[in-house]
Amino acid sequence: MEDEALKKDEQRKDSLKNGKENGASGGDGGDIVLKPKMTLVNGITVIVGSIIGSGIFVSPTGVLINTGSVNMSLIVWVISGLFSMVGAYCYAELGTMIKKSGADYAYIMETFGPFLAFIRLWIECMIVRPCSQAIVALTFSVYVLKPFFPECQPPEDAARLLAVCCILVLTFINCWDVKWATAVQDIFTYAKLLALFVIIGAGAYFLFLGNTEHFTFNNTKTEVTSLALSFYSGLFAYNGWNYLNFIIEELKDPVKNLPRAIAISCTLVTVVYVFTNVSFYTVLSPEEVLGSEAVAVTFADRVFGMFAWTIPVFVALSTFGAVNGILLTSSRLFYAGACEGQMPEILTMIQIQRLTPTPAVLIMALLSMLYLTVSDIFALINYVGFATWLSIGGAVLCLPWLRWKQPNLERPIKVNLIFPILYLIATVFVTVVPMIASPVETGYGCLMILSSIPVYCIFIAWRNKPKWFNRSMVALTRFLQKMLMVVGKTKPAQV
Repeated sequence: MEDEALKKDEQRKDSLKNGKENGASGGDGGDIVLKPKMTLVNGITVIVGSIIGSGIFVSPTGVLINTGSVNMSLIVWVISGLFSMVGAYCYAELGTMIKKSGADYAYIMETFGPFLAFIRLWIECMIVRPCSQAIVALTFSVYVLKPFFPECQPPEDAARLLAVCCILVLTFINCWDVKWATAVQDIFTYAKLLALFVIIGAGAYFLFLGNTEHFTFNNTKTEVTSLALSFYSGLFAYNGWNYLNFIIEELKDPVKNLPRAIAISCTLVTVVYVFTNVSFYTVLSPEEVLGSEAVAVTFADRVFGMFAWTIPVFVALSTFGAVNGILLTSSRLFYAGACEGQMPEILTMIQIQRLTPTPAVLIMALLSMLYLTVSDIFALINYVGFATWLSIGGAVLCLPWLRWKQPNLERPIKVNLIFPILYLIATVFVTVVPMIASPVETGYGCLMILSSIPVYCIFIAWRNKPKWFNRSMVALTRFLQKMLMVVGKTKPAQV
């Protein structure tokens, strides 16, 4: 029965490939694939829109707390941007050499095998990405509601419901058309950049007036652990520079456009972040920044007067675009994991009319809404933050490893080995030192990582599962296929 069901399913896929059922369309030869629809501009806005979320608007205090002085905090912002650029440059070689959606997951899979790749996939898919999306969506809802509750925080239940609405709207857009999703990313990226340029312009005006008294090295902290934690906060604000690699199969001419998008985006974000911080300190003292829950709002109240309400609106636009960027790229990570057999088969499937990975988008949205029920989801991100940078470091390690093991691989872009070496040294610094400084959070993070081992052993490494289990999975997959009108990714017939 099981073999017959699988055979019929394969026949149905073949008929869909030839365009004989439901009028499915795809690439050349009627194949059902993710099509490259994204231009260079789309790629830039995906990266910029994913990096710039709520952090730069709401609370850049983490760096200042751990550096102690304004000038040292600005140095940390610059170095964090350069660090991200080096990592992104390394990813440009990996992305053009291993042209698969999934980014670092795909690179680790190709280099170190399925076990380590699954650990990366587990942490990112089940914890980091859904938690991040839930937090950014919640930030969006809080700032949308803030004008209606000027003297207090908006009701928690109302904020969570609005966050759910935000996720649902963007889920529909990402399921309907990649062009819609990238259009949303473009529009809201331009909106957040406009807001930041307004803040930078106001800061330049006050800097011209001579408001430079806060730019000193007074009270600079010299402890290694504090400096490491400050870089950790800075790098968190830059998180997202590798997101375009997750959807490289949908980028037009990736060999040319991927490195260009990375270089332009990282440079733009670094400049914007540094000058935005400079603007804050032309008006606000370090004490005021440390005492503010929303630095950009405090800055706006001081500078824009009756127009201060515009900043919460721009924060909402910024976070809405960031939620879209996380959803757009994270769903492709589920898709990539399923294509390797490390996620349920349904996640490999594409909607036959819209040509979008609908099941992967939906599971990402469902997990994010599940995390919205947790009272302290910020703690989860802190627990696994070090694991995120370790896994990115693991992906960068793929570059020198493949140079040694597979020197004949085609490399359209070839970076100098000094860059991955520098990145790996810096990664050790920004992960090991905070682990020593925060052993409790590190312990919880390690437990979350270790939870992937029994899952891998039971669902992936164990091949001879009971027949009833296999039949149940086939039946469930076929039911979901019919509900969502999706089929597995197909390739053009060989001639």
